[in-house]
Amino acid sequence: MRTIVIGGGFGGIASALRARAKGHEVTLIEKNDQLGGRAQVFERDGFKFDAGPTVITAPFLFDELFSLFGKNRADYVEFIPLNPWYQFYFSDDKTRFNYGGTVEDTLAEIAKIEPADQLNYQRLIAHSKKIYQVGFEQLADQPFHKITTMVKQIPQLARLRSDRSVWGMVSRYLKNDKLRQAFSIQPLLVGGNPFSTTSIYGLIHYLEREYGIFFAKGGTGAIVQALQKLMQEQGIEVMTNARVTSFGTTGRTINYAEINETEQLPADNFVFNGDPLYLYSQLLPQSRSKPALRLKVEKSKRSMGLYVLFFGTTVQYPDVEHHTIWLGKRYKELLNEIFAEKQLPDDFSLYLHRPTASDSSFAPAGCDSFYVLAPVPNLRASIDWDTEEPKLRQKIIDALDETLLPNLKNSITQVFSMTPEDFKADYLSVDGAGFSIAPKFTQSAWFRFHNQSEYFGNLFLSGAGTHPGAGMPGVLSSAKVVEKLLPEAVPEAS
Repeated sequence: MRTIVIGGGFGGIASALRARAKGHEVTLIEKNDQLGGRAQVFERDGFKFDAGPTVITAPFLFDELFSLFGKNRADYVEFIPLNPWYQFYFSDDKTRFNYGGTVEDTLAEIAKIEPADQLNYQRLIAHSKKIYQVGFEQLADQPFHKITTMVKQIPQLARLRSDRSVWGMVSRYLKNDKLRQAFSIQPLLVGGNPFSTTSIYGLIHYLEREYGIFFAKGGTGAIVQALQKLMQEQGIEVMTNARVTSFGTTGRTINYAEINETEQLPADNFVFNGDPLYLYSQLLPQSRSKPALRLKVEKSKRSMGLYVLFFGTTVQYPDVEHHTIWLGKRYKELLNEIFAEKQLPDDFSLYLHRPTASDSSFAPAGCDSFYVLAPVPNLRASIDWDTEEPKLRQKIIDALDETLLPNLKNSITQVFSMTPEDFKADYLSVDGAGFSIAPKFTQSAWFRFHNQSEYFGNLFLSGAGTHPGAGMPGVLSSAKVVEKLLPEAVPEAS
């Protein structure tokens, strides 16, 4: 049985490995010149930059891919535990809050800000654990392409108050506004607004607490290289610079994928690891004759966009942690403006990544490597990025120079960026959305794009836009769903 996987992000790589472990002959097709999807790697004059995901939670999901073939992940790539996991920096009064380590470590940090919230935090952990046990352990790798599956979960979801937003859930427990901000940012890691994302995504908090946060030695690109080596060992064919330009279909069956408008690749099954909005609007428009798919394509709420600024420094900043969340003076108001998809706000909040805090190979001796990620409106907003990018770049550099990275203006080097326009061009992300569709309750589980196509019987989906959602644990879990849905390979007759 032959299976073609389209898209070499983590969801596609994991799908290819799981299909191969199931006995399929597998070809993985990637439009770019390197695998990894958003996990690209840029190298500039001795500086190295991971372009995409940098926070590793649920490391066992990577371990599973190697164990499928009797291998040990640690023999391929090393995961370095981080502590703290994040440092929150509140720019209004320069408060710093370290999050990570043991519960006692976090309670000690909470006590510096609001002692009364120490007990409240422990109650938040207990509630997050209940969500995790249902939302992740029971449901994250289960197919949701049948409405009956969703209906069966309604009593549990109701008990957990999945109608409540992440912000609403956190605010029910914590009273201090700074702590509420710190413990409600998880939806932003998967493309959602904490004020509208279902509290089911509060499971991320317990996922972090249960397994910690890691960084791969050599960066996220090192994970891609390790998985690529594993695929090569298992006989998976990998094609790069190969863009799927159309499909050949008969009724509700896909017969072949056309590559670069020249080559037709037939297969029994197809797995799409990309933006479902692009798949159904551009590659398989006939599927929109089904009302449910047409509604999802035309009416779904996209995630926010991302502005990513990369730079090196000719000095080091040892006081800056590996992961820093730089929070601006506005929180709810800023996020509401971003998700309203109208215009670029004047201010921002930032995620600052300093991999040289854990791995000196990312920069020349005595230097640091950074990237800054700022949530911004997607391309549904009327923003001329050619005009606005230089302005936003300078504002961010100015803000960091005045706070966490003093004298940055005199030490900065190798500066470049990505805007939502790049996400649209490089990753075929509709409207330049950073994470496909937003993780609202009405766009989760059965309401999300199905892992088995609503239209084509031999088409399967992995990645951020399908169940269970974005983030590395989400896309790796989506491959587990695909594995369950793929037919068993039938041994050839001898």
